[in-house]
Amino acid sequence: MAVKTIWQITHSCDHQADRDLSNRAADRRAGFAKWLANQECTDCWRTSKEGAEPDKAAWLKAKRAEERAESEAWSQQYRMPPLDGTERAVTWGVRCRHQVLAAAYTALVLEGETSKTEWEEIEKAARTVTRAGWWLDQHSSEPDDLTELLQAATGADRTTENPHF
Repeated sequence: MAVKTIWQITHSCDHQADRDLSNRAADRRAGFAKWLANQECTDCWRTSKEGAEPDKAAWLKAKRAEERAESEAWSQQYRMPPLDGTERAVTWGVRCRHQVLAAAYTALVLEGETSKTEWEEIEKAARTVTRAGWWLDQHSSEPDDLTELLQAATGADRTTENPHF
């Protein structure tokens, strides 16, 4: 006798549905059917998620606005130059630059053995990199790699003192 492929599932929300489990190995169907019984049906799951989406979207929007304001305030406080790129890239680039430099300062100066004078040189080099895309590319880099990454930045990533050059 073959293992059944159509299972009648009574979900945790008390809705019932016939599920075709033929795409699962025969020895895994019973376990999956049991797992499905502990879940809400698809319709109830969607309904519960739809109600939560506006709250999540509003929270995310507020969180991003807070991070943007914090990054822009940090950039002004430490006299970081404006970044070049599209409006969206600049917005994210400012945030990434703030996060990369803050993480590097913590790792290298506060927790590491980099002196304040050495950090000032790193910060000076960071100020020359004004392409927002470069900072976006470095957002997941290791703090210890910052010095090497700044040295690897090309002329296209850096500003020149003479804007007509």
